[in-house]
Amino acid sequence: MKKLFPLLFIFTPFISAAQSEPTLFSPGETADGGTFGLTVSPDSKTALWVKSKGKRDTLIVMESVKVKGQWQPPVVATFSSADGKWKDIDPVFSPDGKLVLFQSTRPVPGRPDRKGFDIWAVEKSKKGWSAPFHLGHNINTDDSESYASMTRKGEIYFMKENQDGLGKSDIYISEKINGAYQAPRNLGLPVNTGNRESNPFISPEGDYLIYFSDRPEGHGEVDLYISFKKGDTWSAPLNLGQPINTIAAEFCPFYHTGEKRLYFARQTKGEGRFIENLYSVSLDIEKLRDK
Repeated sequence: MKKLFPLLFIFTPFISAAQSEPTLFSPGETADGGTFGLTVSPDSKTALWVKSKGKRDTLIVMESVKVKGQWQPPVVATFSSADGKWKDIDPVFSPDGKLVLFQSTRPVPGRPDRKGFDIWAVEKSKKGWSAPFHLGHNINTDDSESYASMTRKGEIYFMKENQDGLGKSDIYISEKINGAYQAPRNLGLPVNTGNRESNPFISPEGDYLIYFSDRPEGHGEVDLYISFKKGDTWSAPLNLGQPINTIAAEFCPFYHTGEKRLYFARQTKGEGRFIENLYSVSLDIEKLRDK
């Protein structure tokens, strides 16, 4: 059954979530105006992000490790494509740090004609990264799936184009049952609307969701929002407000629960390219829960 999302103005409260200005985050001194999609391991010692060069023709996952408190010069992650043969985006660590989800246009088993992004994963061990593995054809379709994050239970939240055309893009969930990911379910209102919703970061316990939307009351092109889950119901999303959101586009949120820190990308349009860099800011999620 199709979800009928009314194309209405939905009031979204504003909050001032951050107590300080976001700061540029540049692991291995990489703030070159061509990076987005940062994730940091639970032990805060490994960072992965996307090298874009401000465009979308070559997208490579980079990696930096922290040694004696200092981020080391980045290298291409071993599971990514150093020569740009295919595009890799949006790495996100699982809550236990043993898995990283990402999306890729690399060849898909059994689907030689598929051209869009599918959700893949790699396992992390003391020996390094495993070979990437595809998450199957229930969660992945011939439409592009992107920005996947995971709860401790293994539920995956991600974005895909809304097939019924009522929203520009929507956030979906796929549950893992008997070892297999199930057909995605649209989260519906109030998270999804007739506007564009994307880049969902789900909390480890599945009780809050940070994502971007281009709802008309925002500060810029797209803003970051948070919605809390009580039982089976999602709360009306809160705009994270300034100074997190600006006239620019804020996207790719990742919240590090151990650090109580929000990481995200900020993008403006330059001459023939995007100017996009990584930022971080201290943020106490629990102080937002009752707002």
